[in-house]
Amino acid sequence: MKKFFKILLRVLVVLIFIGTFVYLYLNSREKEDVYETVEPQTSDVERTTVLTGNIEPRDEIEIKPQISGIISEILVEAGDHVNNGDIIARIKIIPEEMQLSSAESRVRSAEINLEKARLTYERTKALYDKKYESRERYEADLAAFRSAEEDLMQARDQLTIVRDGVSAANAQGSNTLVRSTVTGIVLDVPVKVGSSVIQSNTFNDGTTIAKVADMTDLIFKGKIDETEVDLLREGMDVRISVGAIANSDYPARVEKIAPMATNNNGTNTFEVKAALDGVDTAKLRAGYSANATVILERASQALVIPESVIEYTGDSAFVYILEEGSDPQKFTRQAVSTGISDGINVEIRDAAPIAGRKLRSRKI
Repeated sequence: MKKFFKILLRVLVVLIFIGTFVYLYLNSREKEDVYETVEPQTSDVERTTVLTGNIEPRDEIEIKPQISGIISEILVEAGDHVNNGDIIARIKIIPEEMQLSSAESRVRSAEINLEKARLTYERTKALYDKKYESRERYEADLAAFRSAEEDLMQARDQLTIVRDGVSAANAQGSNTLVRSTVTGIVLDVPVKVGSSVIQSNTFNDGTTIAKVADMTDLIFKGKIDETEVDLLREGMDVRISVGAIANSDYPARVEKIAPMATNNNGTNTFEVKAALDGVDTAKLRAGYSANATVILERASQALVIPESVIEYTGDSAFVYILEEGSDPQKFTRQAVSTGISDGINVEIRDAAPIAGRKLRSRKI
């Protein structure tokens, strides 16, 4: 019995040794690589680029006051429609003490001059009526009296302008009334009643009372990298996608490409404007973020292959063609001339070497 177990143990040891040897031998042999293959297809291929930007009105006008003062009334709010000439705000004048004092002094001086001219005129007229004074003197004193009246009227009008900002001679066109200079939609009213405002001058841009724009004439404004700007042309078709509007796809046309680049974090970009012609702008709002897709290049019915099957070495591109009837698989390296790529498929310009052939793809 003991002898039997000894023989069995020896047999098991031999089997384990043989099995280990066979296993190591089999694993030491090179495995044959097997690849999936693809065939070239005829299809359209496009090279596109996406510009990020915003929807903006073509013309956005900032309404500024013609005088400095304090807002006493605001007649519009964001979203209101205004016509050219509509009043959007009223301004209360806070006169400067020096100007007010000077205007009041001029009125008093004009009143004194008028009183003097009146007395002179009345005295001359009484003598003229009695034939004791010449007609020439009478007409001169009458003209002086009328001139003094006109001076007083002007002095009082100037005082009214300085104190109230309103001219008695032109009350309808008062500078205290801030009017819209265009027809459109009020985009923003950045001031409130009681806010101090200043007029535009050489040293200051002035306070913006409201921003008004024609929301029926919108453009897309975005940027394109310097590596692609040379492929862009005015008049190219663009598709606009607005992030805030689901499934939006608005047609547009490249209208203007900036002639000078701007540097953004070390990258040179060019501003691009695209007009949204014939688009229903009811859902669009100024400032919406948007993407513009532009077709830079297009090849119709070209021979295309997946980008993944190409091997790039320096400036050259290669594919591996399956030799017909080879088993195991054998591939021949072939140089190819590539064209337009959409990131998935690439155009092959010299189709003859690979037309109808199977190309090596990924390893199985």
